[in-house]
Amino acid sequence: VQLQASGGGLVQARGSLRLSCPASGRTFSNYAMGWFRQAPGKEREFVSTINRSGGNTFYSDSVKDRFTISRDNAKNTVYLQMNSLKPEDTAVYYCAACRYCVGSSLSKDYDSWGQGTEVTVTS
Repeated sequence: VQLQASGGGLVQARGSLRLSCPASGRTFSNYAMGWFRQAPGKEREFVSTINRSGGNTFYSDSVKDRFTISRDNAKNTVYLQMNSLKPEDTAVYYCAACRYCVGSSLSKDYDSWGQGTEVTVTS
């Protein structure tokens, strides 16, 4: 499956952004989806994951209660709504698809990765 994240940009602290990641090439609903991010000089880290139906979600502690992952299987798209943004959320955000999992926080479980979208949060 091919993925392309979009929706990043420059935002002030406490602002919001919504990332989108449309998928093509395979049956989207067969994949669990995840969002990861990589800040400058740091390793890639898990942000959130959602199962195939969208009924189950999981978040890292750093974004829980601020970010919401969702998916629209009719539109073959996964979203990440980011509220109450902080400067430490600044990173390149990547969406990823996992064919053989129900959702995972481990990057090694994901089969396909999109190009990232950059999010910059200013104080």
